Amino acid sequence: MESTMTAPLRWTQSAAEALFNEPLLELLFRAQSVHRQHFNPRVIQLSTLLSIKTGNCPEDCKYCPQSARYHTGVGSEPLMEIEQVLAAARRAKASGASRFCMGAAWKNPKDRDLPHLERIIDGVKRLGLESCMTLGMLSASQAQRLAKAGLDYYNHNLDTSRDFYPSIITTRRYQERLDTLSHVREAGMKVCSGGIVGLGESVRDRASLLIELANLPEPPHSVPINMLVSVAGTPLENGSPVDPFDFIRTVAAARIMMPTSYVRLSAGREQMSEQTQAMCFMAGANSIFYGCQLLTTPNPNENRDLALLKKLGLETAHGSVAPEEDERLHRLAERPKEADTALYYNAAR
Repeated sequence: MESTMTAPLRWTQSAAEALFNEPLLELLFRAQSVHRQHFNPRVIQLSTLLSIKTGNCPEDCKYCPQSARYHTGVGSEPLMEIEQVLAAARRAKASGASRFCMGAAWKNPKDRDLPHLERIIDGVKRLGLESCMTLGMLSASQAQRLAKAGLDYYNHNLDTSRDFYPSIITTRRYQERLDTLSHVREAGMKVCSGGIVGLGESVRDRASLLIELANLPEPPHSVPINMLVSVAGTPLENGSPVDPFDFIRTVAAARIMMPTSYVRLSAGREQMSEQTQAMCFMAGANSIFYGCQLLTTPNPNENRDLALLKKLGLETAHGSVAPEEDERLHRLAERPKEADTALYYNAAR
C-alpha cells in the first residue's frame, strides 16, 4: 500500500550525483528497498496516452516531431471530437489502463479551448478513469478551470536541467515550466513531471533535473522518465543511443529521491530490451505508458507488455467493457468530423 511519507526536505547536487556514482547493484538494492517501503513491488500502474491535437506546434523543442519548425512527416490534426476521445478512453480501460492521458501540441491552450476540454474531462471521468492532460503552459485561471472540471493530473515535463535547457528549447523559459507546475499544484491537481534521458546532457544535468523535481514544494505524484526517440527531421535525429545502464541509474535515482512518486517508463520503451525494462522495475519504476503509440512515437503493443509483466510475475488491474458498447464507440469514432457543432470545433484554426 502506498505510504504518505515524503522525500527528504532538500536534495543537494553532491548528494544527487553521489547516487549516480554508486556501484550499480548497490544502487539497485537501495532503490528497491525504498520502493518496497512505499509501494507494492508487484503492482504496475498502466496509463494510456492519446494525442487529441497533433502537430503544428510553434515551439522549437529539438527532440519533438510535432514542432512546426521541423520537417518530420507529422501532419497537423485539429482537436478531436469528444466521441472519438471517449472511444479511445473506453478501449484503454478495456485493455487495463487506469489512467487516460491526453496531449495537445500547443505552447499553451487558449481560453476558447477550455469549454471543449472541460467536456472531454467530464466524459473521461464518467468512464471511471483517472484523467490527465498535457496542453503546454497554463495560467493560474486555466489551471483552476481544469481542476474544477475534474482533471486529476496535469503533465508538464521539465525535460532536463536548468543549465542545459537552453540548448534544447528557446521558445519558453525554464521558469515558465515551473510556474505552470505551481499553478497546477495550487489548483489542487496532481503534478506529473519528469524528463528525457539522451538529449546530450551530462550526469550532472540528470542529477540536477531530479533535484528540481524532488525539491518542489511537493514532489510530483508521477515522474515520467523518457529515453530519447530520435526522429528524422529533428535537430536530434542523430542523437547517440543511451546506454541502458545509464537509463536504469536515472530511474533508480528518481525512486530514491522521490520515494512516494510513481516513476513511469515513458517514451523509448520500444527500443528497450525486456531485460532493460525488468531492471528498471527492479530500480523502482512502477508505471508504464501502455498502448502501441505515444503521441507520434511508437510504443510496445499491449500484448507484448502484458506478456512481459506475466514473465516477471507483476500484476495490474484490468478493466472490462461490453462488446456492444465498444462497437458503438468505434462507430462514433469513425463518424466524419463536423466543424462548429456543439461537440466539435477546429482548434487549429
